[in-house]
Amino acid sequence: MYNLVLLAARPPEWTHEQFITWWRGDHAELTYRLPGLRAWRHTEIDAALEPRSEGWDGISVLSFDSPEDLRKALASPEWADAVAQVGDMKGRRIAVMGHEAEMFAA
Repeated sequence: MYNLVLLAARPPEWTHEQFITWWRGDHAELTYRLPGLRAWRHTEIDAALEPRSEGWDGISVLSFDSPEDLRKALASPEWADAVAQVGDMKGRRIAVMGHEAEMFAA
């Protein structure tokens, strides 16, 4: 799998609950439509391990078969719709991409 990993923090005027509801609701409806999307995992962050890790609300991992499939999704009208929905929202995000390696499975 090739993943797009997004770490996000809500806009300052939103509550954590509002942001998670939007992310897993209205925004998810657009995300599901991304061409080539194979899996999507979302983690609601409810605690930070240490002070330097505070201030984040959630993590999304969007999985594709290959870097090329992710690039196609990022060039798609569906991605443009998702970006437009976010608009000028004042939240923060870190977005990174890379190959997945399963390190352990019970």
